[in-house]
Amino acid sequence: MKIVLASGSPRRKELLSQAGIDFIVDPADIEENTKEILPNKVVEDLSRQKALAVYKKHEGEIVLAADTVVAFDDKILGKPKDEDDALKMLLELSGREHQVYTGVTIVREDGSITTFSECTTVFMYQNTEAAIRDYIASKEPMDKAGAYGIQGLGAVLVKGIKGDYNNVVGLPLAKVYRVLYNL
Repeated sequence: MKIVLASGSPRRKELLSQAGIDFIVDPADIEENTKEILPNKVVEDLSRQKALAVYKKHEGEIVLAADTVVAFDDKILGKPKDEDDALKMLLELSGREHQVYTGVTIVREDGSITTFSECTTVFMYQNTEAAIRDYIASKEPMDKAGAYGIQGLGAVLVKGIKGDYNNVVGLPLAKVYRVLYNL
């Protein structure tokens, strides 16, 4: 089975390759707007919009799209605007727990649609401002929701997780695999 990944995320590409899934990449080029406010509904809606936009160019093929957000105290933390924003986010998350939501939409060859979301709770160490500034200096957090990447240098900020690790990276791989292959 070959699928079209409607994402340019290197992390999602790595995860699909890891699972031995054959795919091509055609990132969705959409304005990411939604009227939803609950994090799980936001990511489901955005993943659906991305999948449908790409399916228009790949009718008759399987399209997979995803969207990931970090949620803390009922607000969504996106990618930081700048280093000051990254510092603010990481200080806020320090010593606390938050949730990472990934919404996934799969459009099958016949146009049928499956959309779901996964939630993982992440527990952060109490991190010093100096440690956070050192991490920000690496530039790694600048393109990551919540201003950290658990799969990279940001791993040293994380005390533990409850749920799917790959979901925090950007794709709940085991669940995606099961849905794709009807397991």
